[in-house]
Amino acid sequence: MGQLGARADRKARLSDPAVRAELQEIVEEFKESPKDLRLAVLLDFANNLPAVPDTIDRDALEQVHECQTPFFVAAEVDADGRVHLHFDAPPEAPTTRGYAGVLAAGLSGATVEEILDTPADFFVGMGLAELISPLRLRGMGAILARVKRQVVEKSGA
Repeated sequence: MGQLGARADRKARLSDPAVRAELQEIVEEFKESPKDLRLAVLLDFANNLPAVPDTIDRDALEQVHECQTPFFVAAEVDADGRVHLHFDAPPEAPTTRGYAGVLAAGLSGATVEEILDTPADFFVGMGLAELISPLRLRGMGAILARVKRQVVEKSGA
């Protein structure tokens, strides 16, 4: 199969139309990774989580109490209706930082509608349930719920 055929095949596998393409590609990356490499992929996302910029007021960060570690989030909606996400989690919480990295990579720059349309359980397809406790997996859902709530508040959606 040529390059164009492979690309078309990949697009066909992006299974959930409610999930933004950038986020769905991340889900597919996890799904296609061998089980023993999925945690390493999550750690890559943790290591690449952008720091909270100095322009963000630390008081604007909201704690996600459902997370086992101190975890904070701030969602901003710009004049063009694009969402910018900021996460703060300690380096000694790589799983939570990984979740934040996935959301930052997959949803930053999304429209308000794309954020709100993201299924609460989009991460189920990542194949992490075999590796991470259900309590930690629920943390990702809690983070997304907090992001959605902030986006609604800041956009008036």
